[in-house]
Amino acid sequence: MRIKIILAATTALAFGSAAFAESHGMANPMVGGAEMFADKNIIENAVNSADHTTLVAAVQAAGLVETLQGEGPFTVFAPTNEAFAALPDGTVETLLMPENKDLLTTILTCHVVGATAMSDAIAGMIADEGGTHMVKTLGGCMLAAKMDGDKITLTDENGTVANVTIADVKQSNGVIHVIDAVLTPKM
Repeated sequence: MRIKIILAATTALAFGSAAFAESHGMANPMVGGAEMFADKNIIENAVNSADHTTLVAAVQAAGLVETLQGEGPFTVFAPTNEAFAALPDGTVETLLMPENKDLLTTILTCHVVGATAMSDAIAGMIADEGGTHMVKTLGGCMLAAKMDGDKITLTDENGTVANVTIADVKQSNGVIHVIDAVLTPKM
C-alpha cells in the first residue's frame, strides 16, 4: 500500500512539474523538430535535430563526439543543414574525407567555446565592450559578437556573418545557439 501511495505521489509530482513548466514557458525548446532536454548532453540532443544532420556527420567524421559528450562546459554555435548547404558546391563532401580531418576539426572547433555563455551574458559583454565582444573559440578563431536589434550575430575572421536563430538551448554540459552560417578560420 505504501509503495502505491509513493508511486502515485511521484507520478502526480512529475505530471505537476511538467504542467508547471509548460504553463510558465519553461518547456524544453524545439530544434529541428525535436525537443531538446536540458539533462542531455550536446551530442544526445543534436542527433535528434533534423536541422543538424550535416553537423552531426561532421562531428562524427572529425572524431569530436566523445569530446562534446564530455563534462564541458561548452557553448556550441550550431550551423544548420541550410548553413552547410550554402557553402560552395563540394565543400562539405571534401571536408568529410578522412584526409581533411584536421581542417574539419579546426572548422568545427571554431564553433565551440570552452564555457557556458547564455545569450543575455553575451549581450551584456557586447554592451560593456562598446558594441563588439571578441570571442576566442577552442579552434583558435576569433569571432566578433554584435547585436543586430535584439539578435546576436557572429562574424568570423573572413567576414562571414552568422545570425543566432535559436538561443539558449540548455544542455547538461553547456548550451547550444543555433546559427545560420558556417564560420571558418582565417583563410
